[in-house]
Amino acid sequence: MKRAAPPSITRESGRHFLTDRIRREVDWRGTPQARGVAPPPVQKPAPDGATLIPLPPRKSWQIPPCDLLDAMAHRESRRRFRSEPLPLAELAFLLWSVQGVRARLHEAAVLRTVPSAGCRHPFETYLAALNIEGLSPALYRYLPLDHALVLERDVPDLPSRLAEAARGQRFAAQGAVTFIWTALPARTEWRYAEASAKVIALDAGHLCQNLYLACEAISAGTCAIAAYDQDLTDALLDVDGTEEFAVYLAPVGKV
Repeated sequence: MKRAAPPSITRESGRHFLTDRIRREVDWRGTPQARGVAPPPVQKPAPDGATLIPLPPRKSWQIPPCDLLDAMAHRESRRRFRSEPLPLAELAFLLWSVQGVRARLHEAAVLRTVPSAGCRHPFETYLAALNIEGLSPALYRYLPLDHALVLERDVPDLPSRLAEAARGQRFAAQGAVTFIWTALPARTEWRYAEASAKVIALDAGHLCQNLYLACEAISAGTCAIAAYDQDLTDALLDVDGTEEFAVYLAPVGKV
């Protein structure tokens, strides 16, 4: 099905997006929250009959101490990775670092390891697993409420499709795993309506920075990728591109 052409974006409209003037234009009495509409689920459910893989719990991790000042000083985008596999416990640590649940307040809100506007957390975390100990290469998704992975599906020739989706950036498929975050805007729009786009973009930065710092603790590296082919990436994840779509990628590997 052919998608409708998006509205033209000008330099001025892009700058308007970066300001907070948009809040003046929102009818706050008409938001789904104000109208008493139930909030969207905080986690996309696993498909019926899907395979769930429990992740090692936090108490079992053996993550070496990491000085925060050193981690910030040494943080950099890394595009070359060693060929060794990433232990499953270290993957669990990285996933908890970027979207882990600290507490569930009620059906509409959970406290996580990263901030999010209005505690809305509009992201799902997909993993193109390429070289993880104990995990078959495939496409997975993190379930933060369960601290588990759901097997989305096997993808033939996953590294090639991943590199193609990343506009030919081969390093995107040369680590142990590539994080791919999608946005489900309705989670944030429930509260913020037209003002959601800016805060969703800001929230994405919070989670990827946590990934950078967490990688420093396990002698790994990452590189945030915001240049990708939208349609190819959405197709790889099998998302509709409207209610859910890719917004950010980050390959991770030992360095």
